[in-house]
Amino acid sequence: MATQETTKPLIALSACVREIGIHPFHVVGEKYLSAVNDGAGGLAVMLPSFADAHALDEVLARIDGLLFTGSPSNVEPHIYGGPPSAEGTHHDSQRDAATLPLIRAALAAGVPIFCICRGFQELNVALGGTLHQAVHEIPGRLDHREDKNQARAAQYAPVHGLTITPGGILAGLWPESEIAVNSLHAQGVDQPAPGLRVEAVAPDGQIEALSSAGEGGFCLGVQWHPEWMVTENPLSMALFGAFGDAARAHARQRLKR
Repeated sequence: MATQETTKPLIALSACVREIGIHPFHVVGEKYLSAVNDGAGGLAVMLPSFADAHALDEVLARIDGLLFTGSPSNVEPHIYGGPPSAEGTHHDSQRDAATLPLIRAALAAGVPIFCICRGFQELNVALGGTLHQAVHEIPGRLDHREDKNQARAAQYAPVHGLTITPGGILAGLWPESEIAVNSLHAQGVDQPAPGLRVEAVAPDGQIEALSSAGEGGFCLGVQWHPEWMVTENPLSMALFGAFGDAARAHARQRLKR
């Protein structure tokens, strides 16, 4: 029988809903599953995008952390009061309906959460913030999108700097105030939600990381993709390591109940 010392923390990952052929599938990218296993030292499980409010407490009582993943889809703009999306924009209303209340419930319950790309944007929207749908169209901003004609490794290579805010979670995990990160997004944070703290910005001022300013469990969101080849990037390992540590601490408390 597993003990508190040997049991890996159970970390649930948000799922996207995709039609493959004529059937809907709930899917999670392999890179996120690998990052939970190899970077956070957790046991990765997929959480289907079912918007069942009655099940939130049951889910949160059984897990030790939540990873909200990136996705090709955007959060529906009507949720945060934004204008209609450009024609052809991909949305995932099932995921919106599942993840946004789950983020709020997880924060209230003190369950550690780590949010990446779309997950980062979901964190902001769930707590009352807003988004830019096309950062590259804002005067003075960089084009944060990847070149999809390049090979996958090139798309995920570092392309711009990052300035880390002193006194935050990132500053406590990384010894330098600046570092280069990858960039694969068109949508980005506009107004941060009340209660969220800016952790890092790109050279053009675009917000790249947010954390909860409250006293609850670990809550960090980043716009870049630290899950990519996680074990080969020291910053990525620091991020997932901190998330894993928070999940392990939560697991110890959960197993005592």
